[in-house]
Amino acid sequence: MTFLDVGQGLAVLLECDGRYALYDTGPDSAGLVDTLAARGVDSLSWVLVSHGHRDHAGGFMEMGSALAAHRLWVGRLFVGPDTAAGVVPDSILRIARQFKIPVDTLVRGDTVWLADGVVLESLWPVGYGRFGENRASVVLKVAVTGEGRTPFSVGDAVEGNGISERPSLLLTGDLDSVGENRLLELSPSLSANLLQVAHHGSAGSNTLRFLSQVSPQYAAIGVGKNNRYGHPKADVLQKLYYVIGDSAAVFRTDLHGSFSFEMRPGIGVVLP
Repeated sequence: MTFLDVGQGLAVLLECDGRYALYDTGPDSAGLVDTLAARGVDSLSWVLVSHGHRDHAGGFMEMGSALAAHRLWVGRLFVGPDTAAGVVPDSILRIARQFKIPVDTLVRGDTVWLADGVVLESLWPVGYGRFGENRASVVLKVAVTGEGRTPFSVGDAVEGNGISERPSLLLTGDLDSVGENRLLELSPSLSANLLQVAHHGSAGSNTLRFLSQVSPQYAAIGVGKNNRYGHPKADVLQKLYYVIGDSAAVFRTDLHGSFSFEMRPGIGVVLP
């Protein structure tokens, strides 16, 4: 799991057994395709865009030229039921149609597999609601299960069948505090070893209740240097330090550049 330094945005590269996938793509003009190429990545089993904001989805708009030049292959595009329309979501879907990339919409209860033993469970948003902007962010729990499935499958959720007991990562996109509270109502025992801190460490997310329940061992923040929003907010960092108990366990792309973690069955989430 590599949190790529894409400036003020988010892009998380997942890898298992030579298969790669991407949760969010960062902003356009951040050089995502070149970053992937420098890491030897020219094939993505799937790309998931958590919601339609440019700092999470803009990088996909730059993939068109790489796809046309056969420098990159994308097997599938996953999106959430974000009701907010705009140039970025329209452009993403147009590129998917142009290159015949299948598109699926994820809601709570769907699961996606990267490779045998690595399952990604969609926890939010629910299919019976209407959500736009940050609150529409697709929340994924990534866990090592040891069970085999095909890499492109969408099906029943596995939460409650042992997923919480395995090494896990919680990807939250830009989920706001209202969304966090709704998620906890649906998943009151939610926890994870590694947390992607929502909305770049915004004070509009990351309630103490949510952070305390998830109780991560490590936290990761995708954020740009000297950004105009003041992310991550000082009070959010203090809450993270309080919950985790170690300020050195909070990683930030503005300070650390790109950084990686590994999931090891029977051990947990570790630094490589």
